[in-house]
Amino acid sequence: MHIDSIKNGVVIDHIKAGKSMEVYNYLELDKLDCTVAIIKNVSSKKMGRKDIIKIDSEMEVDLDVLGYIDSEITVNIIKNEILCEKKKLTLPSQIKDVVKCKNPRCITTTEQELPHIFKLTDAETQTYRCIYCEAKAK
Repeated sequence: MHIDSIKNGVVIDHIKAGKSMEVYNYLELDKLDCTVAIIKNVSSKKMGRKDIIKIDSEMEVDLDVLGYIDSEITVNIIKNEILCEKKKLTLPSQIKDVVKCKNPRCITTTEQELPHIFKLTDAETQTYRCIYCEAKAK
């Protein structure tokens, strides 16, 4: 299979195999007016199998969303067909409006204008809790 190189854009690499559509949906890549290639189950020495997303346009990528999905993802910025920057992710300490609180008694259920904010409470288990009601995310 042949996937063309990118002149100017973003390559989201080291996505856990099978997670590329989740990344695609969270980043709302369907709203872009450019070529987006999703490459699934690529052989990887480091991971065994991985997914890759190539975006043929310069754009700002929400690193907090990607860090929440999988902190092992790398984001490569390509300019003039050259890798200019490689961003490694970490677990964000807080995420805002990425996921919605599932607790029916949470204030965000009745006060719809409130942002859905979750803070990282346990980095080892990657647990996020709602700042309003302490319900777990996911």
